[in-house]
Amino acid sequence: MDTRAIEQMLSQLRSTADAAASKPAGGTAAPGGVDFAQALQSAMQEVSQAQQSAQQMAQDFSSGNSEVNLQDVMVNLQKANLSFQQMVQVRNKLVTAYQDIMNMPV
Repeated sequence: MDTRAIEQMLSQLRSTADAAASKPAGGTAAPGGVDFAQALQSAMQEVSQAQQSAQQMAQDFSSGNSEVNLQDVMVNLQKANLSFQQMVQVRNKLVTAYQDIMNMPV
């Protein structure tokens, strides 16, 4: 049995744990890192903008604007729908994670 690979993996895990333990706990992102709240807010804004854009394009098409064709309207509506569904799934995962944490014994 080759134990070198296991020892190397354990060494990497220990160094990662030591690095994580030395970082201050708090709501701020590490330098060069990403703040989760800002990333989530940005994603929600992108979904909202996609929905507004698709709705505006659909209104333009229904009002008879000759520059907007049906294919583009349908594609944008589907993109907005998919991005919204994805955001709902992210929300569901966050709620499930929160409930799991709250149900943990202390």
